Amino acid sequence: MMSLDEIKAPISKQMDEFEIKFKTSIKSSAPLLDKITAYILKRKGKQIRPMFVFLSAALFGEIKDSSYRAASLIELLHTATLVHDDVVDDSNERRGFFSVNALWKNKIAVLVGDYFLSKGLLLSLENNDFELLRIVSEAVKEMSEGELLQIKKARNLDIKEDIYFEIIRKKTASLFASCCACGASSAGATAEEVKRMHDFGEMVGIAFQIKDDLFDYQNNNKTGKPYGIDIKEQKMTLPLIHMLNNQTFIERRRIINIVKNHNNDTRKVAKVIEAVNNSGGIEYATNKMHEYQTKAFELIKAFPYSLIKKSLEELVTYAIERKN
Repeated sequence: MMSLDEIKAPISKQMDEFEIKFKTSIKSSAPLLDKITAYILKRKGKQIRPMFVFLSAALFGEIKDSSYRAASLIELLHTATLVHDDVVDDSNERRGFFSVNALWKNKIAVLVGDYFLSKGLLLSLENNDFELLRIVSEAVKEMSEGELLQIKKARNLDIKEDIYFEIIRKKTASLFASCCACGASSAGATAEEVKRMHDFGEMVGIAFQIKDDLFDYQNNNKTGKPYGIDIKEQKMTLPLIHMLNNQTFIERRRIINIVKNHNNDTRKVAKVIEAVNNSGGIEYATNKMHEYQTKAFELIKAFPYSLIKKSLEELVTYAIERKN
């Protein structure tokens, strides 16, 4: 697997320029906002999503000013959803650091998320990027629906596999789909090509989320995600769903009872994780993840070989083979 720097090589100049443009796009006249945004920027992740925007744009020709705005729009939306998610989940950590709500409380965190969303809207409207705004607004709607569907289903822990895929398609994959669709659109791709790239991003996003599920069953401090945290938060992941589908009624009830009522008991959570490992749930989820990777590759198969296409494929591979 190529390193992230190697994958980024064909678009490294654009990514560096994007960093500068993005910092400028979130400047505010309010000192507190600038202080919080500076804190967020210092702890930014690997920037996989902007990379998908630029590589998708380059696949269709030249990276234009609108491509930078597309990447900024995605990043503004993504940052807003992360800040809001930490409030919704009552989470005090984000990537191993204090979350915004942990340091500045929920009220300010919600307002900061709103600020990022409004900056994205204004960036699009000021430049007449109506198609980019349409693509991203659709993703915001889907992400909200996915989160609400998950909350509703988590109450009874009655998530079946089809519902699980519907949740992650909306919650996670819709943003990846927007990255690739916005990149293609910004470079002048046709409506049909934009749709293809949207589907490509959706397949990548589903595979990415399954990988995230798998981290819950790996005792690996590099992930920045505590071991068994999804079980403690009563989230139904694919390995857990597969394991429950292959249990007797009595055993299924026992495990659901642990997840629902004893999820802070480390010993009992460890038993659930052991049951998932013994049931073949990890292998099942891993195979599903690779199926979606294959579907993604099929969608860009027709493009001739280029360094851009190679980086795009390697970025997909990185997304599902990452260690954190």
